[in-house]
Amino acid sequence: MEEDISNKYSILIAPMVFIMLTVIGWPLIRTILMSFTNEGLMNLDPVKIVGIENYTNAFQNKDFLSSLKISGIFAFAVVTSEMILGTTVGLLVNQPFKGQKIVRALLIVPWALPTVVNAMMWKLIYNPEYGALNSMLYQMNIIPNYVSWLSTPSKTLGAIIFADVWKNFSLVSMIVLASLQSIPGHQIEAAKIDGANAIQRFRYVTLPHILPSLQVALVLRIIEAVKVFDIIYIMTKGGPANKTRSGTIFIYQEAFTNSRLGSGATYAVLLVFFILIIIMIYMKLLKKKDN
Repeated sequence: MEEDISNKYSILIAPMVFIMLTVIGWPLIRTILMSFTNEGLMNLDPVKIVGIENYTNAFQNKDFLSSLKISGIFAFAVVTSEMILGTTVGLLVNQPFKGQKIVRALLIVPWALPTVVNAMMWKLIYNPEYGALNSMLYQMNIIPNYVSWLSTPSKTLGAIIFADVWKNFSLVSMIVLASLQSIPGHQIEAAKIDGANAIQRFRYVTLPHILPSLQVALVLRIIEAVKVFDIIYIMTKGGPANKTRSGTIFIYQEAFTNSRLGSGATYAVLLVFFILIIIMIYMKLLKKKDN
């Protein structure tokens, strides 16, 4: 009986497995195989197998290592800011106040915006000639002159980080808000009766309830932040002076701009392993905590 049920489930998930292998499995295998060749986008010569030469060159390529560093800085700044800001906002909108439903609805707007629209919007806001940010800061006497936010190397990455945080912190807020709705009210009341202050109630009652959801949000945002491409490409294309060239933009330039598909595939495989290492470290820390 159990075997029949198991066979029925296997038949039901077979189409999904086939689609996953077709859409994800084959391109991944093709990319790995390509990474061991000198295949080029416009290369008319026969493709040659170069072994691990591409990988050896990758670890010696300072531009690639620099792009990984930028991806790491971007991911750390974005994820940290989004987790802190998102959790804080989630706690605030969970409190009863007038217009609560309207605020909760508006909270979805930044996250619902397509990344392309968000990037173009902030590109206009940062415009050095007619951007709203310069106009506001200048009128408030915070800056003496208009600033070129996306052309100054020391300011560009921070400007993009702010734009990404503005869009995605609401996702963390909604996840936190959903978790807060599941906390039994009697536990909060019992903590108040026992004399626990707001910080103690958050640490010993609220945080344990929302922590599993925060962990899920953390993993999702780390993966998305490390492989960021669209918002940076639209706003700066990796400039100025490659100060915002993330790992994915470097891979794009190597494979399609420089027409070196083989080495581009190598960098892509290494980036995937970089993300997997981050996830494995996280899972190990999580398992250690559970034990």
